[in-house]
Amino acid sequence: MPIPRITRVNELVHRELGNIFTYIVSPARPGCLITVTGVKMSVDLRDATVFVSIYGKNANKEEILAFLERQRSLLQSELARKVVLKNTPRLHFRLDETAANADRVMSIIDELDKESPADNDTEDTK
Repeated sequence: MPIPRITRVNELVHRELGNIFTYIVSPARPGCLITVTGVKMSVDLRDATVFVSIYGKNANKEEILAFLERQRSLLQSELARKVVLKNTPRLHFRLDETAANADRVMSIIDELDKESPADNDTEDTK
């Protein structure tokens, strides 16, 4: 079954933006890691929602999203050089909280494991 064109374009833009972030965004924001976690193109390919994850102890997420918005034209022009489309999509940045939520859930599970006594093993042997 062939992969729909929009899916291929999403993956291509995702990969290229990830590469672009390594030499434009990362050096401008030392001390935090900003990664592209996904891209969702509009049906007409004129707009792209770029989902980003931001890691770092002192990373102000709102400030970094504002920085990305200010750098939008530079990022779009770099994307236009790397990906040939009829129209270069207008980038819209959104925070992807999936990884942070997963980390929070895992820490809660770890806490529950530490709190629960190991008495379950002794009851099985009786």
